[in-house]
Amino acid sequence: MSAAPRIHGGPDALGAPQWDFSTNSNACGPCPQALAAVQAADATRYPDASYTALRTALAAFHSVEVLRIVLAGSASEFIFRITAWARQQGARTVGLPTHAYGDYAYAAQAWGLHAVEASAQADLVWACEPSSPLGQAHRPALGATHGMVVLDCAYAPLRLSGQPTLDAAQRQQLWQLYSPNKAMGLTGVRAAFAIAPLGAEAAVQQLESLASSWVLGAHGAALLMAWTQPDTQAWLQASLHTLADWKQRQMAMLLAAGWTVQPSDTPFFCACPPAGADAVALCTTLRAQGIKLRDATSFGLPGWVRLGVLPPQAQDALAGALTVKVST
Repeated sequence: MSAAPRIHGGPDALGAPQWDFSTNSNACGPCPQALAAVQAADATRYPDASYTALRTALAAFHSVEVLRIVLAGSASEFIFRITAWARQQGARTVGLPTHAYGDYAYAAQAWGLHAVEASAQADLVWACEPSSPLGQAHRPALGATHGMVVLDCAYAPLRLSGQPTLDAAQRQQLWQLYSPNKAMGLTGVRAAFAIAPLGAEAAVQQLESLASSWVLGAHGAALLMAWTQPDTQAWLQASLHTLADWKQRQMAMLLAAGWTVQPSDTPFFCACPPAGADAVALCTTLRAQGIKLRDATSFGLPGWVRLGVLPPQAQDALAGALTVKVST
């Protein structure tokens, strides 16, 4: 029996859309410094199998001990690996956000973990803040009775408003997963890392033993090294101001077109078309015109779409297409 197809934003069978609102990548990107680092990566040689310099740089950047850094081929790779490790440790249940990235559930299903409604009682608890697809606050369940909490921090660097619900001391109690390619506008370069909780040295070693050799290629390693550099971070901070302006414009355009827009703290948000409009049919129609939105049905939000914030030119293209669609 074949597995159900996984739904993602970005390029599809029709190729790369001209105006892609379906991903959460930083639309100001690619980050020039990170792109240059990736392009300069030496692909003729293996990276250092221990990634000594990269681990040291990531640990220093996040002010943690080197032994707490776990490298991953991507956030999705780590999601599946830590789920496998949790199953090996005896985990049987998983707590999932109500609306969330599908790989948490896919990994749990692959390893036989059963989702429970009382997340605080689960063996493995997933959280994401700011959340996807809503881009809102989502306080992780720190009181998990049996197991551990993994906080997906993919969108933390792209926060435009609001404040984290956990302070620095609280974050030391859980796993923190980072995938900076979104913040740098380079989602095609797969690379991620996690910061282990304090006192989790044994778990780190076990997770390392489940990884393949050279879990990161030269380009992924270069991307993560670029993440730690001051000029990359300066570019990111400047981009947030631009994204905030674009977001305000994009939300105003949709509201003027009769859409309902959910608030968010990120350069992406969920919106519902005007009454009587079918969100799925609208996505299909727009895709044929080179405009892609992310149908939010797979997130548990039928009738809604998720839109990444794009530059004004893309917004104008969407506005024009919606004017034709809504008026017919």
